[in-house]
Amino acid sequence: MSFRTRAGYLLRGGLIGAAEAVPGISGGTVALVTGVYDVVIGSAGHLVSGVRALLTDRSRARAEFRAVRWDVLVPLLLGMAPVLVVALLLLAPAIERYPVVMRSLLLGMVAAAVSVPVMMVGRWRVRDLLLATGAAAVGFLLAGQIHLTVTPTLPAVFVGAAVAVCALVLPGVSGSFLLLAAGLYTPTRDAVRQLDLAYIGVFLLGAACGLSLFVKVLQWLLTRHRHVTLVLMTGLVVGALRALWPWQTDQAGLLAPVPGEIGVAVALCLLGAAVVAGIVLIERRVRRPGRAARLTNQDETADAATG
Repeated sequence: MSFRTRAGYLLRGGLIGAAEAVPGISGGTVALVTGVYDVVIGSAGHLVSGVRALLTDRSRARAEFRAVRWDVLVPLLLGMAPVLVVALLLLAPAIERYPVVMRSLLLGMVAAAVSVPVMMVGRWRVRDLLLATGAAAVGFLLAGQIHLTVTPTLPAVFVGAAVAVCALVLPGVSGSFLLLAAGLYTPTRDAVRQLDLAYIGVFLLGAACGLSLFVKVLQWLLTRHRHVTLVLMTGLVVGALRALWPWQTDQAGLLAPVPGEIGVAVALCLLGAAVVAGIVLIERRVRRPGRAARLTNQDETADAATG
């Protein structure tokens, strides 16, 4: 794999990490937009199966580990981890201080991202529209649920992380928003800032357990019922846009637009949509069958020459 390709995966990982730090936007949505979603889900499924087989069938475990796209997964994780930490420390406070500005920008970005699962579905039938409408209603209700107050004990942190990490691989559902709804978003951000190793360790353990249980189910759905799964994902993304409405109460209640802020909000929304639309267009151009094959051949030639 060429340096340019690795750098591209690092950038994609950074975008996913930034999205995961923002309540209301899903890292899974960004993975869809940047074209790495299927690879991530497939690799995560093989990784989980390999870990489970370590104690019972070593040969199967080795086969599962070989099936993981490490050349994609490692750069993604290396790009995601530091950006996620920085975003928790910098971007999240900006959203709290300038909610209308930041939500307007993110609303445009996520709205434009809906085009990705729509295109992946392909042909839409009446049944698909009905399923997507139902999923959108669920996403809308989840995005507007009343925030809970949970004491951040270690067991609560474990459960919260296990639930929230599922949003990492499920477009339309924000893991940060789930933490915010459970009252664990600020404690988690503070734990990262203060290097609370006990909190961080329990959080990572819960996330690993939740991901290991959920990713296999999602992998099975994408393999056996791909069309319906993508339709439902599209609906969830649309419904989750509620969480990014610029004018909200502290309890996620929707407010009417403030007249003096409408112009700025619309401009930022259009800017965010234009950025994502540009990324999608570039991604589609790069992934054209002929060009993708040429890039793959170039990468293999470069790797053979260097190694």
